[in-house]
Amino acid sequence: MSKYDIIVLGSGPGGYVTAIRASQLGFKTAIVEKENLGGVCLNWGCIPTKALLKSAQVFEYLKHAEDYGLSVKDAEHDFEAVVKRSRGVADGMSKGVQFLMKKNKIDVINGYGKLKPGKKVDVDGTEYSADNIIIATGARSRELPSLPQDGKKVIGYREAMSLPKQPKKMIVVGSGAIGVEFAYFYNSMGTEVTVVEYLPNIVPVEDEDVSKQLERSFKKNGVKIMTSAEVTSVDTSGEGVKATVKTKKGEEILEADVILSAVGIKTNIENIGLEEVGIVVDRDKILVNDFYQTNIPGYFAIGDVTPGQALAHVASAEGILCVEKLAGHHVEALDYGNIPGCTYCSPEIASVGLTEKQAKEKGLDIKIGKFPFSASGKASAGGNKEGFVKVIFDAKYGEWLGCHMIGAGVTDMVAEAVVARKLETTGHEILKAVHPHPTMSEAVMEAVADAYDECIHI
Repeated sequence: MSKYDIIVLGSGPGGYVTAIRASQLGFKTAIVEKENLGGVCLNWGCIPTKALLKSAQVFEYLKHAEDYGLSVKDAEHDFEAVVKRSRGVADGMSKGVQFLMKKNKIDVINGYGKLKPGKKVDVDGTEYSADNIIIATGARSRELPSLPQDGKKVIGYREAMSLPKQPKKMIVVGSGAIGVEFAYFYNSMGTEVTVVEYLPNIVPVEDEDVSKQLERSFKKNGVKIMTSAEVTSVDTSGEGVKATVKTKKGEEILEADVILSAVGIKTNIENIGLEEVGIVVDRDKILVNDFYQTNIPGYFAIGDVTPGQALAHVASAEGILCVEKLAGHHVEALDYGNIPGCTYCSPEIASVGLTEKQAKEKGLDIKIGKFPFSASGKASAGGNKEGFVKVIFDAKYGEWLGCHMIGAGVTDMVAEAVVARKLETTGHEILKAVHPHPTMSEAVMEAVADAYDECIHI
C-alpha cells in the first residue's frame, strides 16, 4: 500500500492548488482524479466559458465596427469553430495542470476515489493511505424535479458549452452567473434568448442597482427577461421543447429548441465514503472548522463541498490555508465577508462586501457614492459607456463596506476594493491615492469622491 502525507480527492482549482502548496511545504502528496486534471473549472466551467464569451465579444465588435470608424462587411460566425476554440483553450489549461503536477512531484492517481476508515482512499480497488486526506470533489449542475435534464433538449452548463449546432431559440432558467453568461453568449451569436428567474431581480445576489442595469442592457440587446417566474413543467415530446412558466399574471407556454437549466449546483458528496467514515454532512455540505477539519481527525474538506461560497478562488484559498495550518504555519481564518464575486457577461459584474440593502438591514449609517462610466474618458474612448461603480462606506468610521461594479473590464478592477478592505482602508485614503488617467479604474476613486461630496466629473 502506497503511503502519503496528504492525499487530495479531486483536482479542480481547490484540489490541484492544495496539492501544489502541500508539495511546496514538503509533504509527500498524491491527487486522485476520475476525469480530467483541472476539474470542472478548467475543463467545463470558468476557463472554457471565458473563451466562448471572448468570441462573442469579438463578434459584437465586428458587428459594431462602424461605431469605431471601421468598415467590416458581412461579419459571420462559425458556431462549431467557436466551440472548438473553447475546447482547445480548456485542453491547453488541463495540460498545464499536468505539467504542474510533474514539476511539483505530485503523484496523479487516475480513477474514482472513495474514502475508507483509517485514513485510506480506495481508487478502483487499489488502496492508498495518508496521514491527511483532503476532500475537494466539487459540484455539478443541480436538477429541479420540474426540470429534469436529458442532455439534449434540457441541458446543464456542460452541454451548453459543446452543443453540436447553435439553437435558434433558448430558454435559460436561472439568472446567476452561469445563466447570464450563457444568455449573453447565445444572444450575441444570434440565438433568441429568454431568461426565467424565480426571484424579483436577475443576478439576485448582486446590489439591486447592478441587477437593474444588467436587465436594461440585456433587454436593449434583445434578451427577454421574465422575473418572479417559475418553470413548473417541460414537454420534450415534440421537435423542440415547451416550458410552462408560472408568473404573477398566470401561466405562459414558452417554446424553444433547448432549455438551459442554470439553477445552481449540487455537491459531489454521494458515493465517496462519507457515511462509512462517519463524516458529518448538513444540507448538502460537509461541516468543517475554520481550517477545514471535518469531525473525523485526519479528514479535511475544501471548496464547493463546504459551506463557503462556491467559487474557484475560494476553493484555492481554502486549500492553501488548510495545508499551511497542517504545516504549522500561523494562518488566519478566511474572511468570507471579503470574497469578490465576478460575472463575465457583457457588461461584466464584480462585487465585494455588503450591498446597499444588506447595509441598511444591519442598521448601519452609510454613505453611498456612484460614478457612471458615461462620465469616464476611457470608457467613452473605448465605446463602453454602460454601467457604473457604486461604493458603500460606514458614515461614522469610514470603513469600506461594499463595492459594486457593472461595466467593461470591471472583473479586473474589483481587486482594489478587496485589498483596501483587507487593509481596513478608509474612503479618504482611497481619495488621496492617485489613480491614473484615463483608466476605467479611476471610476473607483470618483465613486468614493461622490460618497464624500467631492466628485469632480459628475
